[in-house]
Amino acid sequence: MDHIVWSDRPELVEPTMIAAFSGWNDAGDAATVAAQYLSRRFDSREFASIDPEAFYDFSIQRPVLRLRPDGGRVLQWPANEFSHIRLDDGRDVVILTGIEPRLRWRTFTEAVLEVIRSMGVVRVVTLGALLSEVHHLDPVPVIGSAAGSDMLSELDLQPSRYQGPTGIVGVLQMALARVGVPAASLWASVPNYVASSPSPKAALALVSRLADLLNLSLAATDLQIAAAEYERQVEALVEEDPELAEFAAELRALGSSVPDSDHPAGAGELLDTDPGELIAELERYLEQNGDT
Repeated sequence: MDHIVWSDRPELVEPTMIAAFSGWNDAGDAATVAAQYLSRRFDSREFASIDPEAFYDFSIQRPVLRLRPDGGRVLQWPANEFSHIRLDDGRDVVILTGIEPRLRWRTFTEAVLEVIRSMGVVRVVTLGALLSEVHHLDPVPVIGSAAGSDMLSELDLQPSRYQGPTGIVGVLQMALARVGVPAASLWASVPNYVASSPSPKAALALVSRLADLLNLSLAATDLQIAAAEYERQVEALVEEDPELAEFAAELRALGSSVPDSDHPAGAGELLDTDPGELIAELERYLEQNGDT
């Protein structure tokens, strides 16, 4: 069975793919918001999707009824969509935004690989976000890892040393290594005491790091405004809860590296923190959430 539904076959030149999945890999919705932001910013065009029938238990991941402007209704199924953007300098990028599947992960991954092969994708960057002991007013740490010596040196990233339970991002990374497609992974840290709140600040951190990787000039003013409002709202929440305020103050007292003067506060970058400490945070997060 062909699990890819093609609506177009654009002719792309050595595109990079950016992939983000909601669910286990996406604390604060940061990864999917970052990918969706790039889609909107560069006026993406969808060209393919993955048929959800084989990959979801619809009694858990239910389809949703939406009202149309004309009063009619439309049924929306869990979506994994491939879109294409063209950067200002003419480079092609494929963006995959979706939902971590419930079933048949190997088959799902093979479907993604089919699109990668068909579109001639030359490298993949997956996005993720994790809950961590970081303060909401501090710069967002971003963990970066890659497989393959060329990707490591090109992007100045570290090889992953994680072992333990993983999500669809980890499964896809391993599949890419198996077929020889260079791949990197970026993870942003989200304060664990506001776990249920979407974090545009963490999304901004991922967008900023992606802009670095793609050598792309991108102001992301609207995300910066949303990040500032996020900080204001979380600060108000913390001030109303003495126990939460004490916990946040203890985190702040531990300190985190200050961003370089060339980067605006909150933009996010790889901080001058021991990579082993950041990787350990990621490992703890994955181990603690292995049953979710």
